[in-house]
Amino acid sequence: MAKVGSINKMNKVAKLVKKFAAKRAALKEQQQQARKGELDFDALMALQEKFNVLPRYSAKVRLHNRCTYDGRPRGFMRKFAMNRVLFRKLASEGKIPGVVKSSW
Repeated sequence: MAKVGSINKMNKVAKLVKKFAAKRAALKEQQQQARKGELDFDALMALQEKFNVLPRYSAKVRLHNRCTYDGRPRGFMRKFAMNRVLFRKLASEGKIPGVVKSSW
């Protein structure tokens, strides 16, 4: 089981990402237009400053997937939203529908 603080921190990051997603997308679009040569260098730097004002943890890359059952950060399987250890245990017990043990 992961530390409760780590799980809470990722929940907080997820809320921030969701809250600032539209604002970041709008700034990103403006930045892409600026890089095509539509704006001068000073305007591009002004856009970068707007990014710098946003909270650091509102960036999507700061979000780290965690197992929904025990909070383990590594070995995460997106399709099942759980880590590999728990997945293997539950699959062996036959508790995950549609998953069967492979043999060849």
